[in-house]
Amino acid sequence: MREANVPGMAVALTSRTGLLRVSTYGFADITARSPVTPETLFEIGSISKSFTCIALLQQREAGKFDPHAPLTRYLPWFHVNSKFPAPITAHYLMSHTAGIPRDRDDIPTSRYQAAALRERETAFPPGAHFVYSNVGYQVLGYLVEELTGQTYADYIRTHILDPLGMTATQPVITHETRKRLAVGYERFYDDRPSHPSQPLVPATWFEYGAGDGSIATTPAELAAYLRMLLNRGQSLTGRIVSEESFNLMTQRVIKAGEDAFYGYGLRLSESDGHTIISHGGGMVGYQAMLVGDLDAGLGAVVFINGPGNSGRVAEFALKVLRAALYNQDLPSLPPTESPTRVENAADYAGTYTAGEKTITLVAEGTRLLLVHNGERIALERRGKDRFYVHHPDFNLFLLRFGRKGEAVVEAFHGPDWYVNARYAGPTNFDYPKEWQAYPGHYRTAHPWFSNFRIVLRKGALWLIHPEGGEQAVVPLGEGVFRVGNEDYSPERLRFDTIINDQALRANLSGCNYYRTLTR
Repeated sequence: MREANVPGMAVALTSRTGLLRVSTYGFADITARSPVTPETLFEIGSISKSFTCIALLQQREAGKFDPHAPLTRYLPWFHVNSKFPAPITAHYLMSHTAGIPRDRDDIPTSRYQAAALRERETAFPPGAHFVYSNVGYQVLGYLVEELTGQTYADYIRTHILDPLGMTATQPVITHETRKRLAVGYERFYDDRPSHPSQPLVPATWFEYGAGDGSIATTPAELAAYLRMLLNRGQSLTGRIVSEESFNLMTQRVIKAGEDAFYGYGLRLSESDGHTIISHGGGMVGYQAMLVGDLDAGLGAVVFINGPGNSGRVAEFALKVLRAALYNQDLPSLPPTESPTRVENAADYAGTYTAGEKTITLVAEGTRLLLVHNGERIALERRGKDRFYVHHPDFNLFLLRFGRKGEAVVEAFHGPDWYVNARYAGPTNFDYPKEWQAYPGHYRTAHPWFSNFRIVLRKGALWLIHPEGGEQAVVPLGEGVFRVGNEDYSPERLRFDTIINDQALRANLSGCNYYRTLTR
């Protein structure tokens, strides 16, 4: 919490048979100095997806739903443009393999979010790739309503929450819910990589009721839900889902990362020969993580109402529980390592030039220093060959480095491309003249992904996320670009309204962003 300036946190530990511990830390409201308590509600974001899957599997058990039937059997209005013959089914949506975009959060929570998919097109045959999609689970939430004749919130309450005794949990986030929620916090700046020195501000508030992330709960009550999962669908009052349905939830439908698979609303991985189920959740101002060991029958849930790493805490908590169960020495706390420690600092040392611009980097042991206007600024590692420069002249972008073999030969900072004496490649690049209109800073009104920057660098366009991530912008023809190097990426980008040689609008997967005054 100290490292990341976390405002408040709640942790619940459980076994298969009962709650072991609830611990709370910090503040639910910084201004009022109100502490987090065991009764404090937190939004759990995408952990809600497994609730949606359970609701649908309950309908399967009732003979009303087949996850492999075309979705249009149940939702005749559902449509996505596709050049592939296989129809989209709930199975593909539940496993994030339908090939549809990730989000459409410029639209308030409503069926229009799902209906707007008719404006999009699939990027690959259903089932071919794992591409996480929140809007797919919004469709599934409305499918629950079509199948049951109840609102999503009413069905989740009567068929999951009430049987599990989750009486404090809210299945939909409304203004009334807000009275019991921890205040969610975000960094003051939303347009640049975050840093613990940045102050926190209350996050944008909004109601939410879709099937991809509408639940708010307490640590003990989410632990009760996790206990049901550790018991493979069985609760103290009876079965929530059958053994067969639980097996469907935890099937390894598709690889979803280096060492993980995705089933229905749950990730699956292995740890020391044990099967681990997990899912994270993020809402604006909130983070959550659920992780359970199906073999040891142990689990942890962690909530944070601001910046931090809930997954890291939950995974460590589970290691502690397993060590205690098997009478092993408890694991040591993860080391607190200074972000300015760079073991291979000498790799990056040298002078780099970009036209008339020059930057100089100096290695001093395990520190990498940028010499700038008489100052020596210690760089902070943010991943492989990526660094944060804690200085106002550099804090809009991460400083990234490129290699030729093992040698560092170039550096990137936003639109600037620097090379050192080891660089031996081309220095001039051809690109369509109209691309010069696209670089800039674009914004929209919704709080999830409020802004991005487009830069033109080495003859190619790049989309830079506020936190520093970069994605290639690849031309597909007729003014359409794919976002991401993967040919199966469903995200599309278009530019329009060219005035004074500048595009004033960019459309990212159906959401309009507008050029803003800041660079």
